[in-house]
Amino acid sequence: MNDEQIHKIMVARREDAVQQFEQADCLYTQAEVDAMYDRLAKEITTELGGLDPVILCVMIGGFVPAAEIVKRLEFPFELDYLHATRYRGETTGGELMWKVSPGLPLQDRNVLVIDDILDEGYTLQAIINALQGQEVESLRTAILLQKQHTRRDPAIKPDFLGGFVEDRYVFGVGMDYKGYFRQLPAVYALKENHNHKDKP
Repeated sequence: MNDEQIHKIMVARREDAVQQFEQADCLYTQAEVDAMYDRLAKEITTELGGLDPVILCVMIGGFVPAAEIVKRLEFPFELDYLHATRYRGETTGGELMWKVSPGLPLQDRNVLVIDDILDEGYTLQAIINALQGQEVESLRTAILLQKQHTRRDPAIKPDFLGGFVEDRYVFGVGMDYKGYFRQLPAVYALKENHNHKDKP
């Protein structure tokens, strides 16, 4: 594939993203999302405010909600991030693949993991298992949105949850559509008749 072909693909992808955004349904406004951040910050403060926690942002999707939540916290904490992916194919057996592992030592620390959305929960559970293997004192999760469906193991539940979202392809507040629009302050969903296999 030459440079011209690559450029055409990139342009087409960007134009598709813009078109889908213009047609998308707004599921939560910025004000409604901000209210979620406020409530999550209060709940986290109540439970972790005196525990000197390590807060871990799950990249890339968790960047926006993590930034919004931590700027509302007035107690001392350390901040770090992780970037992991879980391949569900037979060749890897669903093993968690670390792109970037946490840099801070986590043994005997109270840890909070912040992410954007809980869908089927496989990656989140794999992250939890990996972090618990570092002998943390406690481990909690804060998720901005949880999809409403029956495909997830009911045992996988966030400790702090902003709200629920329909089982649709959603983007904004850290979630993307083809790499675009993570920065949006509200939550959007593709039109119901949009044919897309991936469902963030």
